[in-house]
Amino acid sequence: MSKNIIWLNELTMQDVEIVGGKNASLGEMISALTQLGISVPGGFATTAHAFQDFLAEAGLKQRIDQRLKTLDVSDISALKSTGSSIRQWIVEAPLPAALEADVREAFQQLEKQAGTDTGESISVAVRSSATAEDLPEASFAGQQETYLNVRGIDDVLHKIREVFASLYNDRAISYRVHQGFAHEDVSLSAGIQLMVRSDIGASGVLFTLDTESGFTDAIFVTAAWGLGETIVQGAVNPDEFYVYKPALEAKRPAILRRHRGSKAIKMVYAADTGVETIAVDESERNKFCLGDEEIEELSRQALVIEKHYQRPMDIEWAKDGNSGKIYIVQARPETVNSRSGQTIERYKIKAHSEIICEGRSIGQKIGQGRARVIASIAQMDQVKAGDVLITDMTDPDWEPVMKLASAIVTNRGGRTCHAAIIAREMGVPAVVGCGNATSAIEDGSDITVSCAEGDTGFIYAGLLDFEIQRHELKDMPPAPLKVMMNVGNPDRAFGFSQIPNAGVGLARLEFIINRMIGIHPRALLEYADQSSDIKAEIDTRISGYAGPVEYYVERLAEGISMIAAAFAPNPVIVRLSDFKSNEYANLIGGRRYEPEEENPMLGFRGASRYVSNEFQDCFELECQAMRKVREQMGLSNVWAMVPFVRTVDEGKAVIEVMRKFGLERGKHGLKIIMMCELPSNALLATEFLEHFDGMSIGSNDMTQLTLGLDRDSGLIADLFDERNPAVKALLSMAIKACKAEGKYIGICGQGPSDYPDLAAWLLEEGIESISLNPDTVVDTWLDLAKLK
Repeated sequence: MSKNIIWLNELTMQDVEIVGGKNASLGEMISALTQLGISVPGGFATTAHAFQDFLAEAGLKQRIDQRLKTLDVSDISALKSTGSSIRQWIVEAPLPAALEADVREAFQQLEKQAGTDTGESISVAVRSSATAEDLPEASFAGQQETYLNVRGIDDVLHKIREVFASLYNDRAISYRVHQGFAHEDVSLSAGIQLMVRSDIGASGVLFTLDTESGFTDAIFVTAAWGLGETIVQGAVNPDEFYVYKPALEAKRPAILRRHRGSKAIKMVYAADTGVETIAVDESERNKFCLGDEEIEELSRQALVIEKHYQRPMDIEWAKDGNSGKIYIVQARPETVNSRSGQTIERYKIKAHSEIICEGRSIGQKIGQGRARVIASIAQMDQVKAGDVLITDMTDPDWEPVMKLASAIVTNRGGRTCHAAIIAREMGVPAVVGCGNATSAIEDGSDITVSCAEGDTGFIYAGLLDFEIQRHELKDMPPAPLKVMMNVGNPDRAFGFSQIPNAGVGLARLEFIINRMIGIHPRALLEYADQSSDIKAEIDTRISGYAGPVEYYVERLAEGISMIAAAFAPNPVIVRLSDFKSNEYANLIGGRRYEPEEENPMLGFRGASRYVSNEFQDCFELECQAMRKVREQMGLSNVWAMVPFVRTVDEGKAVIEVMRKFGLERGKHGLKIIMMCELPSNALLATEFLEHFDGMSIGSNDMTQLTLGLDRDSGLIADLFDERNPAVKALLSMAIKACKAEGKYIGICGQGPSDYPDLAAWLLEEGIESISLNPDTVVDTWLDLAKLK
């Protein structure tokens, strides 16, 4: 039997040429990782030898080679015709008698191993595994077929022929040509593997790095109800989770981020054999598929697998709905970031227009062109080079035209579906899971697809101006001071952390509140008192979390921890909320609680809020989130920064309130600094520093309050200049006071990047750090290096 069949538990990664990458990896995990807690369903595989024997005995090898030899894969019509003919030849050919006998015997043994004494037939998956598949350089994701809930030996034998035929799917033929693999050098193995009852549980895909940035300290997990093919195919918008590896290894709470997907459908077993797709009940849609403990347990298994293979991995998992046990059903090397180099490439949109629709961004690029709305694969030939492909759901069958598109937009799909993997590998920006792309985008219209603005991808009307910045990391000279970054959007933190930096000098908490929460904290604290309309809005956002208040704290913690993890161990200075009253009023439920002020810029904001009886319990929620990130998750690189401290007494009072809520200076290494943005802060810097561990200069507010300017008024905008002698005198006072006290002093305004002479002056004054918007870091770094 060894020529035709090998049991999975007898295989290792040395057997790729015999059973393909997928089956070899399954065998490797069963033989090497079972004792480490990794559970992989058992089964057997047909060999490459069996496949070649089948082609030879059926007289197909020469016919196939000859047909492919003259094929131009760019001719879509010819590709379709050739692929269809070859697949039909294979499906209609009988298996060699010896192979069929060996499969029958092995399947009988598998039934005995599964303990089906009840007479009920076992359910298996028949999976493809190509001998050139799952190499670190090329994904081959989804190029061949997988069949689920296959029952009975006759159906298994038929599905093996279908799997063999799928080596010649249109997409597989095209993909091999583009990856430089000769058709005759690739063989196919069919893996027959016991099914996990995830049809009544959950399943998904995970990567042991961030797929968009290549950040290696996070695990990215996707999950949906039912069998995992809905995620792989891109048919469902799944739940998404980020897990922090160092916290996981330290046995601390490790979940950085949760995103609840719509999960509108799920794939389940059909009545007799095969599978079907059904709608998911709304109650299930509003829940996360996995609890925190399950997410962390799954991530621990992923770490074991990654350490064994010593490279980032792409892993499919399944949770049995009967036992609750989590199984690994596939693991292969991650392919895109395994090839990334030392060049930073950043796309930046320079103009905005009407947002037609939005979804999950794939990659970080911008693409534009004429929209081509395609209803089915039969219309593939309508897509021309440079068009933007718009469709309901892209799967790997679309690969021949994906390479033509300047961008791809879909109604359905998540960031780990096969189409997303292939789009990443080709470097084509894609926005998936828009919901309404095919109806909202007009066929033939000019559009711009931006994946350069974080986790959310936007489709804009028209051809918008954008720029591409490229920098070689190896060419970066040392900087004469600490160059930090201003990071507000947690979605982009992993990517920004790849830029040379000394940490984050300004992480704005209000950005996290506005983007990730959107609800006034008082409305959550007093949820029971809200109107039915407000409650309905709140309920939609908080589903999946323990309650209204828990939602606020958890979401704050998620936003903070994403940034903190991205830049650890460098410091991340989190500025506590600095919304003005009109900005708080715009949050859900906010108008009921906020005063109407004539000049909110100088009103109820910053430290004054924290110490007031009206807001103190809201501020306590911020402190709870900060404590969770620092003390529970172990991200002690987070500092706290207090904004808009008007008087020394107010500063002292804030420190006391924070201490009362568990954030005490020096405890667990906590540093609390203050914004230096009022003339009083510089004039009395020494007195303020009795209560704070340093200062960060906010040059915008300092300039407008020193010169008596409204920075938003176009009538006097020409007078706004951080280099004004009065402003510089105050900045100098603050810098000298901090240096005299041996405390931190930095600046988090854009002045140093806008004005190189100001940067030079700050350097001469002895400032410790400058914190810049990410798109200006490299250029300013290079300018500063010249000043040494």
